[in-house]
Amino acid sequence: MKKLIILLFTITFSLLPSQSIQAEVKLPAIVSSNMVLQRNTTVVIWGWADPKEKITIETTWLDAHINIQADKDGNWRTEIKTTHDKTAQKISIRSKESDIVLKNILFGEVWICSGQSNMQQPVNGYRGQPTFGNMETLLKAQNSNLRLFTVDRVGSKTPKKDVEKYSSWQQASSENVGDFSAVAYYFGQQLQEILGVPVGMIHTSWGGSSVQAWISKEVMDTYEKVNLDTLDIKKRTNHIPTALYNAMIHPLIPYTIKGALWYQGESNRLEPEKYKQHFPAMVKDWRTRWNIGDFPFYFVQIAPFWYNNNDAYSTSENTAFIREVQLQCADLIPNSGVAITMDIGEEFYIHPPKKKEVADRLLFNALNQTYGMKNIDGKSPVFDSLSVKDDEMVLKFINAEGGLYSYDGLTGFELAGEDKVFYPANAKIVSGQNVLLKSDHVPLPVAARYGWKNWIKGTLYDTNLLPASSFRTDHWEGATQYSEEKPDE
Repeated sequence: MKKLIILLFTITFSLLPSQSIQAEVKLPAIVSSNMVLQRNTTVVIWGWADPKEKITIETTWLDAHINIQADKDGNWRTEIKTTHDKTAQKISIRSKESDIVLKNILFGEVWICSGQSNMQQPVNGYRGQPTFGNMETLLKAQNSNLRLFTVDRVGSKTPKKDVEKYSSWQQASSENVGDFSAVAYYFGQQLQEILGVPVGMIHTSWGGSSVQAWISKEVMDTYEKVNLDTLDIKKRTNHIPTALYNAMIHPLIPYTIKGALWYQGESNRLEPEKYKQHFPAMVKDWRTRWNIGDFPFYFVQIAPFWYNNNDAYSTSENTAFIREVQLQCADLIPNSGVAITMDIGEEFYIHPPKKKEVADRLLFNALNQTYGMKNIDGKSPVFDSLSVKDDEMVLKFINAEGGLYSYDGLTGFELAGEDKVFYPANAKIVSGQNVLLKSDHVPLPVAARYGWKNWIKGTLYDTNLLPASSFRTDHWEGATQYSEEKPDE
């Protein structure tokens, strides 16, 4: 009889509604102790709980408690006002079964950083490919006002609620900076020092990834239908459309950010016209989903590199075409800017070691456009117009108010006549702000090009030492480059 009573009790308990078993409140990985919340704005705190669970949120900077309730699916979110206060704060989140305390929270500037291997490259560098200055960087890395968060490389067929693998918010130190994105770190470290406020850097990138992988399915479907049902998500994950957006961007939304940094393009170098569509679409996609307006978006033009073919000229195998598109994207994307790297590439290393210089040029854009420091120049000189007199061509530039400069003379310029054959041209800076071109092979010049090949070392700067991008004054298809024919051996 006793066994029968125990059995009936066990069966009865097992049939009770599952809702009666209280679950703890859960927060996304990005919302934790040590985080930086965007200062003096409205931020979003969100998470999950039992359906209709009542939750109370208390902060050290607000007088009133916030009382909210999870919806029928267990989702909850609330908006909280932040301030300019630089002291560490706390957030307490309580429910019937939970008592969560988030400590050491700072208000500051929050930037998200993404892209492929040149953004991913850590302060410690890659095997055989260093990041210049890394040892000095580690020695000076201790900074409690600089916080770092890293999303590890994972793909997904569908949008994830939370990141699967990550390194949670940490105060910058010599123990963790070495493995963090060098570009993201140098940008954040200098921004923190210059503004004198806390800074939070969120790094989420994957080497070799295509831009399509970082775009949502809804947007990608407008260009090409995406069906991942039969794909193995673990094979070439970084090239699967939407896969990285789903697992490495979507879970971070709606964490309030100030802006974004982007370094990518090598994997899309053979399809410049598609990139001209996809990259601006990706930026618009992110901005739409974050729903905080056209937040600043600064990106890096890929650096010159050999790519096993430095003779490519008129086809997309010549990365001058993707560099041209990236320069154009600065005009296509509102509230954006581009960092030019024509002078810091390495012929046989696709990962330039001068990552601080890359971060500097992104930072100059941000300081000028986002933080209102108009005395800081963030824009490289850009070709504007040309004039021809007899056998000489003069090129004029914008974004070069202080004039043009070259360390050891100009190289990499070419001229062509109506036959569309480009010859090397002698080039020199005249009147401090124009470039004069001349070639004995081109008596009637029609068009000019600069840096129009995979590997080349940029030589043209403005007086703030920001390099000019490779460019062409023509839109010809099928143009050729003169080459001397070698005699038969």
